[in-house]
Parts: sequence; structure tokens; C-alpha cells
Amino acid sequence: MKALAQNYKTGEIALLETPVPACRPGGLLVRSEYSLVSSGTELMKVSESKLSLVGKARARPDQVKKVVETARQQGLLATYQKVSHRLDSYTPLGYSLSGTVEEVGPGTDGFAVGDRVACGGSQFALHAEFNWVPRNLCVHVPEGVGADQAAFTTVGSIAMQALRQSEARLGEVACVIGLGLLGQLLCQLLRAAGVRTIGYDIAAERCRLAEELGALACGVRGSPSGARVEAVLRDLTAGAGADHVFLTAGGSSNEPVELAAALTRDRARIVDVGKCRLDLPWKEYYEKELEVRFSRSYGPGRYDPNYEERGIDYPIGYVRWTERRNMACFVDLLGRGELRLEPLISRVFPFSDAPQALERMNRGEISAIGVLFRYDPESLPSRTVLSSRWTEARPRRSLAEGIVRIGAIGCGNYASTMLLPHLEKRDDVRLVQVATRSALSSANAARRHGFVRMSTDHQNLLAADDVDAVLILTRHGSHAALVCEALRAGKTVFVEKPLAINEEQLASITRAVQETGNDRLMVGFNRRFAPLLEELKKAWGRPAGPQSLHYRVNAGRLAADSWYADAKAHGSRFEGEGGHFIDTLSWWLESDPVEVYAAATPDDPDNLIAIFRYADESIGTVSYMTNGDSRFPKEQLEIFGQGAAARLDNFSRTELWRDGRSKRRRSLLRADKGQEAEVAAFVEATRSGGPMPISFDSLCATTQATFAARRSAMESRPLTILPPFAIP
Repeated sequence: MKALAQNYKTGEIALLETPVPACRPGGLLVRSEYSLVSSGTELMKVSESKLSLVGKARARPDQVKKVVETARQQGLLATYQKVSHRLDSYTPLGYSLSGTVEEVGPGTDGFAVGDRVACGGSQFALHAEFNWVPRNLCVHVPEGVGADQAAFTTVGSIAMQALRQSEARLGEVACVIGLGLLGQLLCQLLRAAGVRTIGYDIAAERCRLAEELGALACGVRGSPSGARVEAVLRDLTAGAGADHVFLTAGGSSNEPVELAAALTRDRARIVDVGKCRLDLPWKEYYEKELEVRFSRSYGPGRYDPNYEERGIDYPIGYVRWTERRNMACFVDLLGRGELRLEPLISRVFPFSDAPQALERMNRGEISAIGVLFRYDPESLPSRTVLSSRWTEARPRRSLAEGIVRIGAIGCGNYASTMLLPHLEKRDDVRLVQVATRSALSSANAARRHGFVRMSTDHQNLLAADDVDAVLILTRHGSHAALVCEALRAGKTVFVEKPLAINEEQLASITRAVQETGNDRLMVGFNRRFAPLLEELKKAWGRPAGPQSLHYRVNAGRLAADSWYADAKAHGSRFEGEGGHFIDTLSWWLESDPVEVYAAATPDDPDNLIAIFRYADESIGTVSYMTNGDSRFPKEQLEIFGQGAAARLDNFSRTELWRDGRSKRRRSLLRADKGQEAEVAAFVEATRSGGPMPISFDSLCATTQATFAARRSAMESRPLTILPPFAIP
């Protein structure tokens, strides 16, 4: 299928050939009929992509701050690689469309193949011939409503949520400042709700259109039409001023905010919907005691993955109007003829002309309220597995000929910057197939890393005869199930940490190994492969008697919207990351822990200190801190024993003290945490058939130790760490 995407680095807008998304549980596979172009959000992204690097930095200072923080922790080279990857990737466009249901995923009640639907969501309702959309972002389109009008539903729900935030009532007076598409829809919704409406815009033609569609008076401020609007407002309110003002304008001018204060009555409500400057003039807002509210997109449920992605609805008795209910209300108004959208449809382009249309809109050659892309109804879905046009033809040599043929399931930022670049440059590796949930992610991975095939179907990848080894690079909650599938398919498996997020998942993996005899498994515990640390251990020598180790981790606080914070789906933070540090201690001591005692702070069960005891009476402590300053270095390891002391500082320098003398080493360009050596060891083990770099027993022991540490902190008692095949 074809999907519209832009490259943020070059500014290129292109129609890419991608596989059709797989129809996952809880959603629908929808064939697009029309999709709506957002002249605000989308053209802003397009415009930013055309800027220089300095211009991009000025446009997104929040991202610049993140880059600086990453450079402090990971070094300049690793940061450069991450930033380059993010910039030089195709990102999707679109968030509002109408279409026909092609397939219904399991657990998606109320929909059937052939249903006409309107869909929303910036990750789902994209400018693409086919989209997988979760059920809470789809609504049925009533009979008599054209697909072109139904494509406005998402933007209509944004306008509707703004109306609800205002709590406007029958007979009140509202002013809409900014009469683009959102403002035009809002004017009509206010009229339908019995709210008398006036409006302002900088374009006289938009003012005339709003009046044609039911606004009482609209004009350009400072012009005769603007004076007429002021006169109408005085007549409507006996000079008191508007009850509500909606800011639907964009740009850097503060004039809309200042105008809003001049138009309102005492204690009126101002609702910000667009993205305009908000330097509130204190005196005017204070004297009138004005209330400013923000309207967050489509309504309650927006930005909540439980609602949008997992389909968990809010009880109607507590949340009357969710984003899906707003969407349903909008199409219902369309079906009852309460809204007129035909005058808002300025241009309709065939989807094949989408890149050129966006370029012309960005250059200002097309001035339009509503622009639609129309899709070819005869288009056929492409296979879920496609050959990559970015890959040069290479001989199909096999493992027997010394070539390891690799497939990857998942391909996020970490995989694309820290793992796959090391594989793609190797002569003894062939990247055969990548499978991701997102069709565009597959295309990006194929383009960047040279995969021969791209897919949205991981089962097809596991069944492929020309794939020897599988990399599982997905989010934490999916690791165990995919590991079991891959082992049962007879593949050699590399899975990013963690191996599992609970004992039940770990037990399923041990059963798969027992039943198949396939223990060709490696977990991405890369710290033990870090060059500076390997060199330090070599200089230290073999363990001889009990040692004391302390691994301090300044994990820092998570962003509120981070998927890491979803413990129910992906395990706790410590269960997800703690294995790194436990594995490093076990590797250094050449022994797995047998007992753990841990304690956590009451405000955060992941903010913990765990003390591990080993068979030779060595002690290893992991201090995993989530409440520190993010600028403080992330990791430090200290070792004491055998008359010596050593320290590793954030993988950038080491220090070894023995007999009163010290030896220091330093890495200047980057904090090398061992990813390159890690994948090299995995490739060699796969190619040669020799032992895996970390034994299966050790992988299980580390994973069990991670679970035991967190449980010990919760139960306030020491726990014995079970051997791998004694899992209950």
C-alpha cells in the first residue's frame, strides 16, 4: 500500500510503499476513502522540516534540552547517532479520515466488515490507503452522510470538546477568534447549541463564509467589518460583552489574547484551542477576573493509552463525553443535517497527488479551508511482507556458508541507533526481514539498515526458512511470548532486556526450552561487554575470595507519558532494567546470586537498594535511584577485595588501585556500554554453533534475582533466589 510521510531532516514529502498493517486485537483494519489535511498541525510540521538545523532547534527548544541531557550522559558520538536517526526517518502525517472496515480484530465488538466508519488519532488515522485503528477511535457513519464529510469527524470533535470546556449555554453569546477550519466548525456547533456567535479573522473571505454558515457577524479587526461586529456584540449583550471567547487562531502574535480581554464581560470564560501566543495582559484579565481554560484535543481519553490503544472506556456516569462520544455526536449532527460542510471543502486531490498538494499548500500557492485526499476505491492491499526497494541485491548465502541471516521483530530508537548499525556493517551478517506493528516503521527500518524484506507480520518472519536468528526488540511486556514462539520455531534468539516481567512468563520460557531442547538464547545484558569494564576486570584478575561490589544507578524520574511507567503492561522499572546491573555483578564475580534483601522508599517501590549474597560470600549491592538529579552521571560501579579497589564511572573512565598505585583509563568520544561487542558475540555464537555468550541458567538466575529484589523490598524480608528450573 501507499502511505504519505515526511523526512524531518530533508523536508521531503513522499508516498512510500509499505506493507499493510496487521489487524491486531482491539481494532479495525480500515480502507481509506477520504482523509482530511490539517492546515494547522500538519503544515506546521511540514514547514518545520524545511528549516535548517538551527531553525529546527529554535522551533523545538524542548527537544534541544533533551539532546543536551543525552550528551551529558551518553557522550557526543552516541547522542549524534540518536539525533541523526530521529531526523533522518520518515514520520507519518494525518489524523482524520473516513473509510470502510476491511477486517475486524479479535475483541472488537460492534463492528463488521463493510461498515462505514470515521476514524481519528495521529498514530492511527493516517494519510495511507489502509490503517489499523483501535476501536475507541472509530465511530459508525450514519446513512446519508458522505465519506468526504465524515472525514472531518476528528477535527469536528476537537471543536466540540472546546465547546464543552466553555460550558456555554442556550442564549449566551460567544466570539470565535480565528476562522480557519476549526473556527468554522466551532461556529456551526455553537449555533446548533443555541449560542449566538460572532467571529474575527484576518481574512475577509473567511469572515463572509462564517456568516454564510450561521454566525451573526464576523469581521477583520480595525476594519469597517470589525466595527460592525463590535456593534452587534453591544446590541446582543447590552454592552456587557461576550460570555465566552474561543482562541482558534495560530501564530506568534499576542493580539488574539488582547482582543479576547476587550470583548468579554466580567468573569467570562476564554478557551484556548489553537496554538497562539498567550502573554496574558495582567491588568485586563485581573480586573474582569477572567477564567482561561485549555481544550485538550478530541476530549477525555486523548493521550491515555489505556483508552486509545487498549479500548478501556470511561464509565458514562463519570465521563459523559469522551473523545469517541464526541466523534459519534459530530457524525450524528451531520446525519441530522445540523451542520453544513460542503462550503468548507475547498479542494479534493487524488491521493497520488498528495505530496505535491502539501508542498503547494506550504508555499502558499493554495489557500483553502478544508483539503481532502481521495483514495482509489480499486486499490488492492499489498502483501503484509514486501521486498525493500532500498536494498541492493546480495547473494542468498546461508549459515553453512558463514553468513548469519537475521530477522528483527520491532525496531525502535534504541535498536536503530545502538544495535542494528553494528550488524549492518558486518560482512558475515545479512539483514533479511524486519517486522514492526507500524507499516511506516518497517519501511524506515528497511531504508536505514538494508533489510531485504519489511513486514507487519512477525509470524511470517518466524516461519521464514532464510532467517537463522531473530532479534526481539519490542516493548518489555511482549518479550517472553515472542521468545517462546521463536525458540519453538527453531531460531537462535536475541532479546533485549528484560527476558520476562514476571515469574509466569519466565516459567513459560523454561518450559519452551525443556520441550524443544532449544536454549540458543541471549538477553541484551550489554554492560559485561563494555571495553573499559572488560579491560578493568582483566587487570583485576580472577576472583579470589569474597569481594564487595556497589553498583549505583541514577535512573532519574520518568516522563509522565513514558510507556516505561505502564507497570501493568510492561513490568516495573526495576524489573525492566535491573537485570543489567545484576548481570554485571554476576559476570564480575563469575557466580549467580543466591539470596537478596532489598528496601525501597515508600513513595516509589522502584527506588530501591538491593543487597545480593553469592555462594563465595561476596556481597553485591545495586542502588537503583529514581529521585536524583538527571544531570548527575547515571552509573558507577565500585569493587573492593583482594587488597585492591576499582571504580567505573559512567562507562567513560576507570580507576584501579593496588599497592598504593593507581591506573586510570578514559574514553573521550562516547560512553561505550558494550553493544557492538555484544552483537559480535551473538553473531559468532550463531555462526559457529558454539556456546551462547551468557548461559541460559545465568539468564534465568539474573531474571529471577530481579523479581526477588523487588518482592523483597515489598515484603521487607530476605528471599532465596530459585534456580531456573525450580520456578513455581
